Amino acid sequence: MKIVNVVAEPAAEAAAKLRKSTNKISDALMAQARTIMDDVLAHGDPAVIDYTAKFDGVRLDSLKVSEEEIKGAYDKVTKEQVKALKLMKSRLEKSEIAVLGRLKKNIKVRSEGVLIDRVVQPVASVGCYVPGGKARYPSTLVMCAVPAKVAGVKRIVAISPPTKDDGSIDPLTIVAADICGVNEIYKAGGAQGIAALAYGTQTIKPVSKIVGPGGMFVTAAKIAASSIVSTDMVAGPTELLVYADQSADPRLVAVDLISQAEHSPDTVCGLVTTSEKLAAQVQEQVDAISSGIARSDIVKKSLSENGFVAICKDEKACAEFANEFAPEHLEIISKKKADAFADKIESAGLILIGPDAPSSASDYCLGSNHVLPTLGFGKSRASLSVLDYVKLVNRVKVTKAGLAKIDGAVRAIATAEGLPNHYEAVKARRKRNKKEK
Repeated sequence: MKIVNVVAEPAAEAAAKLRKSTNKISDALMAQARTIMDDVLAHGDPAVIDYTAKFDGVRLDSLKVSEEEIKGAYDKVTKEQVKALKLMKSRLEKSEIAVLGRLKKNIKVRSEGVLIDRVVQPVASVGCYVPGGKARYPSTLVMCAVPAKVAGVKRIVAISPPTKDDGSIDPLTIVAADICGVNEIYKAGGAQGIAALAYGTQTIKPVSKIVGPGGMFVTAAKIAASSIVSTDMVAGPTELLVYADQSADPRLVAVDLISQAEHSPDTVCGLVTTSEKLAAQVQEQVDAISSGIARSDIVKKSLSENGFVAICKDEKACAEFANEFAPEHLEIISKKKADAFADKIESAGLILIGPDAPSSASDYCLGSNHVLPTLGFGKSRASLSVLDYVKLVNRVKVTKAGLAKIDGAVRAIATAEGLPNHYEAVKARRKRNKKEK
């Protein structure tokens, strides 16, 4: 991991420079994603099947996962795995129901002849992207589908890349979809899968919104699709920033960095601290542990290419660094000052406080959602939630007296904006109302 000595410059500036050097979506990648999407728009299923053969190494006869495949998936998973999925579902469900409950339904606002009735409505349909490739992610299916179900979305679709071996989707992901009440499951990944959800094909009907994380290619496709369909966020390769002080166990910091680095070589993992001693100890632990573990090649590549250690002059500078970097996950490991440091944080997708809150646990069963903003978008939003699946619709009624009350204000603003016919629509009603008296 590279050392970033922040002492010599403002912490926020150092973080901004580092952020610019991390994963970026290139113009070439965007162009490739758009080409694929245009092809799917023009040709539908055949294009999805062709790109799946090209990128996933398997030519499919059918995109939809059949009822027989869903039933058969249960025979390929263990009871322990199903139990774990149900625990994950119930914990997340509890959290999302609590959030939705705080949104008061039918909020009525009355003001001098105007009634605004604000109603919470679910989006009509949602497409959940579940990554595949180097790992399987039934947990992501749960994170995307459960809030949708809680929100009341009527049509929930899941897509995931098929395996090269037999063209099937990971059975545990299929089981997760069944448990969570997903209506349709399709074998499609990458930009072609996103395009199918956005435009629709002969087999896959388009959705109102696309959610879920993916690699840089999927992220590029979601950005391209955002001009025609709503999307949740920029949720690219995993990011973890650990703030740790001298009280932290260097081994715990190291295993946490490794736990996220194993996602993919694109993962960005870093440590910010004031302690040079801790920084050196964490480096030693990372080197010692990463050599003899599963997925060692991915971990080493990720940490050597994207990993970093930022050494700041004081705790305030560490907080400034974290806020500017705006990581997907921020762990705060300190025996006495974790809560105080958390209060200084304004920009992070998820904040994990204390030595017993590893980011890997948040990926599964804490009850928080693991679909989080990356690439610095933690400055403007947080995790996927039930709020992403609902809309607050204003229903407005106006009485004759209410319209008369705003007549002058409408005329003044419409005239100032050079839109006289806006006022004429109000004026016509005022004339009619006077005649009806």
